[in-house]
Parts: sequence; structure tokens; C-alpha cells
Amino acid sequence: MAALATWTREDGLLGALAPLGLAASVPTCLVVDLDPDGPRYPGSATLAGLVGDGPRRDDLAPSRRGLAVLANGGVTADEARPVLEALVAGWPAVVVRLPASFDLRRRPCPVVPVRPLFPGALLPPGRGPAVYQHAGWNLPLPGPGVALPRPSPAVWAALAAGSRPPADRWIRAWRVVWRLPWR
Repeated sequence: MAALATWTREDGLLGALAPLGLAASVPTCLVVDLDPDGPRYPGSATLAGLVGDGPRRDDLAPSRRGLAVLANGGVTADEARPVLEALVAGWPAVVVRLPASFDLRRRPCPVVPVRPLFPGALLPPGRGPAVYQHAGWNLPLPGPGVALPRPSPAVWAALAAGSRPPADRWIRAWRVVWRLPWR
């Protein structure tokens, strides 16, 4: 079982779609949003619902291959911790979406910082490796990590609509992230 958390401090759209891209890069994955104010991902199931009602056996493991998403629904990371641990134990891969304000000292699993790649010194420097999203400028990476190509609009539209995206180099570029040592 593998679990990684994505954390994007600077970009809300990238913060919402990066966990979906990482999850779509493997055959079967669950995305769990730990942000009570997070995106309204499509679907009726929420993390708050699982916390309130308790997870069913069907929730704790995939019934088929593919991408599943649990929107938050208004529950805190502390309230969700036991349910999250049970999901991580049962799914082959889990991506946890952390809010930008999350205290990274309390991370539930290794954290993958995801940062937009802008020219100049617009963004504060990060510490350690990160995933960098190219935004149209041909720039060197400001530190160690993985560079993602610009995604096609069709891929981001599919992810935002809750459907499996078409095969794309942006999704394929996420695969290496699973093999790297994150802290």
C-alpha cells in the first residue's frame, strides 16, 4: 500500500488537480481531500460521511480498477485520521490532498510539494524536492524534483468533471513521483 500527500501552497487550481493527476498515473487509486474548504469534487461520497457513519467494508478497498475521489464534506484532518488510516491500509494507492495551510509537521504520509514554475522570484523558495508544473516558460527547476509538462486542456477538463482523462504525457509524467523518496 502506498500513500502520498500533495500540498500546493501557491495555486488553487493546481492544488485541486495535482492529486487527481498523481492518482490517475496508477491503475487504481483513491484521492482523499483533507481540506474542509476544499474543492467540490464530483460524486456523492465524502470523507465527512465516512467519518460520521463509519466506513463500510466496500469503502475500505476498491471494487474495481480506476480512480475514486472522496471530497472532504467539512471534516478536519484530526477527525478523519482513523478513517484515513483504514483507507490507506485497504487501497493499493492513496493520494491525500492537503490544504495550503496544513501544518506539515502533522502530515499523515509523505508529502509531495507541488509548485507552479514561474519566472523571476515571485514565489518563495521551497525546501527540498518538489514537483514543478511548467506554466509556459522554458525555465530551469529552482531545486531538486520533477518537472511536469503543461497539461492539455482536455486532461484538466476531464479531471475537473470527475472522469478518467485521456492518455496524456502530463499523467505519465506523474508516474515517477510514486518511486521517489518524499518526506
